[in-house]
Amino acid sequence: MKLEQADTSSLFSNTEIPDIFFTEYLSSANGDYIKVYLYMLFLSKYNKEIKINDLSKKLVLPLNTIQNAIKYWEEQEIITKKNTGYIINNLQEIELYKLYKPKTALSAEQLQKSQENQKRVKAIEYINNKYFSGLMPSIWSTDIELWFKKYQFDEEVMIALFGYCFDRSALHKAYIQRVADIWSKNNIKTFNDLDIYSEKQEKAKMVASTISKKLGLHRSLSEYEFAYVEKWTIDYNYPLEIIEIALKKTTSKANPNFDYLNKLLSDWHDRGFKTSAEIQNFLSEIKQKDKNIQALKKSTTYGNYEQREYDNLNGLYANLN
Repeated sequence: MKLEQADTSSLFSNTEIPDIFFTEYLSSANGDYIKVYLYMLFLSKYNKEIKINDLSKKLVLPLNTIQNAIKYWEEQEIITKKNTGYIINNLQEIELYKLYKPKTALSAEQLQKSQENQKRVKAIEYINNKYFSGLMPSIWSTDIELWFKKYQFDEEVMIALFGYCFDRSALHKAYIQRVADIWSKNNIKTFNDLDIYSEKQEKAKMVASTISKKLGLHRSLSEYEFAYVEKWTIDYNYPLEIIEIALKKTTSKANPNFDYLNKLLSDWHDRGFKTSAEIQNFLSEIKQKDKNIQALKKSTTYGNYEQREYDNLNGLYANLN
């Protein structure tokens, strides 16, 4: 085989064995492998040809050690195989390439971040053109970047956020951040999350409208009243059928309010009731026990009869129909 050195510029010509060899390769290489490399380096200076068998004899090393050494330095990219032999690569150029490579070739993680940044730039550009007619103040771009980091929204959710606020004529930072906070609290990250949340919101709005009519309010529910409805429909997953049972119980109240409805529905939820049948059976039992207690009071002189576990239900389930 023939050994030759790669062409090098005078900029890197300083010692026959660059210092980088001692700092980067010497400590990790097998001693026999170092012998092979140094002798190959020596021969390459004179463009000498030598066979592996001869190299084995010259260095007094087994043939397989020579072969393993050559393979090792190939893996380290210190030497490169050619049809006619090997090139001894310049160590300084190799290290320079390693230093320069991160600036010119992105890692998988860097590439992913770069692609994400490109998506965000396009999203911000879309928001600018769609909702600001291309005249969005530059400070908004900074705010949007901060919202991306804070809420971890994907690009479609961020665009939907601006669309939601624009449709309500509330395209100002305080309102946008308020809506973003609500979405974040509902674990919205992707557009699919937002889609599921929107469906739940529509359900809550329909229930809220029905409640308003049944209570004869003749108005939309307040923010706090609607928050109760969201709790019942989204958190408790109660259908209108169950909520209507609670609404019917307000007929015995002089001033029915959402606090009373919430106490009823929360009590049922805490008891693990999931169907209207379970709740109706529970109410029937409460009503029957109340009748039994009243009958017992009339038939005995023991006026201080202890109601035990039912005392805490007196106010909540009084005057059951």
